[in-house]
Amino acid sequence: MLIFKLFILILIVIASSAIGILFSKKYFNREKEIKEMKTALNMFATKIKFTYEPIPNLFMEIANKIGGNVGNIFEFAANKMKEETAGNAWETALKEVPHSFNVEDQAVLKNLSKMLGQTDLEGQLSEIEIVNQFLTSQLENAGEERRKNEKMYRTLGLVAGLTIAIILI
Repeated sequence: MLIFKLFILILIVIASSAIGILFSKKYFNREKEIKEMKTALNMFATKIKFTYEPIPNLFMEIANKIGGNVGNIFEFAANKMKEETAGNAWETALKEVPHSFNVEDQAVLKNLSKMLGQTDLEGQLSEIEIVNQFLTSQLENAGEERRKNEKMYRTLGLVAGLTIAIILI
């Protein structure tokens, strides 16, 4: 009976630690996805500047190179552009595809939809540059939040598990 009780207590500590790690993971994922989005937007700017390919083709190419949630956003938008305008497809992709961006990140990325496919080359490039600058500041914020909160959630999960285990003893 004592071994069974000890086993249950260890499972409680492990489970609460895992929950803490899962909560902390969202901060890591947000920072990673902002970096990937900056890379994708840089690729997009370079491609539209030099290749003059249609936006859906560029988005599919970026989706294949980037992968992950950011790649899925570009792929979804490219597929949606068959039915909708580029700007609407981009906004829909940001709403529909799961990602780790917070509300501020999404607002910054939605700004891209206003000019996407609507203006000339220079207008789109300037809008991409503006969004990229905003993402740079969001990346700094995400790094600070990750450093501050990642360790806290991991520790909190472990401490909560140990507290529950001690109470149940």
